[in-house]
Amino acid sequence: MLPLIALFIAAFAFGTTEFVIAGVLPEVAEGLGVSVPTAGYLVSGYACGIAIGGPLLALATAKVSRKALLIGLTIAFTIGQAACALAPDFTSMLLLRVATAVAHGCYFGVAMVVAVSLVREDQRGLAVAVILSGLTVSNVIGVPAGTAIGSFWGWRATFWVMGALGVVAIVAMLALLPRTAGAANRPAGLAREVRVLGRQQVWTSLILMLMLMIGQFGLFTYITPTLLEVTGLDESLIPFVLLLNGVGATIGVLLGGKLADWKLMPSLIAMLFLQAVMLAVIYAVSPYPVPMVVAIVIWGGLNFAIGAPIQTRILAWTADASNLASSLIPSGFNVGIALAASLGAAMLNAGYGYRSLPVAGALAMLVAVAVALASQAWEWHSRATPPLPAAAE
Repeated sequence: MLPLIALFIAAFAFGTTEFVIAGVLPEVAEGLGVSVPTAGYLVSGYACGIAIGGPLLALATAKVSRKALLIGLTIAFTIGQAACALAPDFTSMLLLRVATAVAHGCYFGVAMVVAVSLVREDQRGLAVAVILSGLTVSNVIGVPAGTAIGSFWGWRATFWVMGALGVVAIVAMLALLPRTAGAANRPAGLAREVRVLGRQQVWTSLILMLMLMIGQFGLFTYITPTLLEVTGLDESLIPFVLLLNGVGATIGVLLGGKLADWKLMPSLIAMLFLQAVMLAVIYAVSPYPVPMVVAIVIWGGLNFAIGAPIQTRILAWTADASNLASSLIPSGFNVGIALAASLGAAMLNAGYGYRSLPVAGALAMLVAVAVALASQAWEWHSRATPPLPAAAE
């Protein structure tokens, strides 16, 4: 378990630096002499760095020792945070954020594979959940703490603290990660890395991931104005609702990991359907504060509970050539987030209103249920079994 904790610390650091920018965006904009909308490119630029650069770096470093690569990526993260703290202008800040995001995208892909290799087969879901919980805990603890640091000592102090966290992660990995971590996953060659993406369990899981992001971020992107305008909550209560949502997500990701180890596909199909129901409930109770807050917490838990089995399934069905597929997991999430936010904006611009967003999410979840059922039936019919890691064949 100790090696997983080392991987978790770095995941927490990467997650915090991705999300904390939203908490200090006005201060960053003022400090760099740009408008807040222009500073918003620091968010979208980071997402693009993960989605595009992460898989490319994963392929380029396929033959590098997994432990050395993970430590190298975390060193790049740490240097990147210090450089962001010293950034003299917006352009340099944007380029540094994108470079850090490339390391982020590669890190999560590699860390997932290494985490799974460190545990028994019946603990794969839990291993994935531990890494994924780095993102949920970063939202619950890292982002509020980073925002508070930025408010008290300025936004540059936030990045200095992120750099210090990177140092802690490096030391933890040096001390706790076995030298042979991930060694069983031998480089499989580009052709094979691409070929495994054609397995139906892989591409259907990527579709499920996309639908999940529409169900989650179509609403979450606009959760604050929804709670203010539709639910009528006081603005001072919004941070507490988001904190509860984050707590629900942290519980959900660990529960999802357990369910993935128990009955992966039945659990996944049931949770996708429950999420469709929850989004319909959110639509129904959105004008009523107490039921809405309860629904938001359960919905947050389900979002991350579903993510763990989807990722576990991708890793299981690409065990013989996992570098590209694993790096596509954070890419897929970020592409899905961008599409979900764009879909939400298009619906709002068309005049549908904030209350329509969970309806679109519920429809996306029903599509996901249909895809998951079809994929499971196809798998049963073909009697296919997940591949062994490359070195074990």
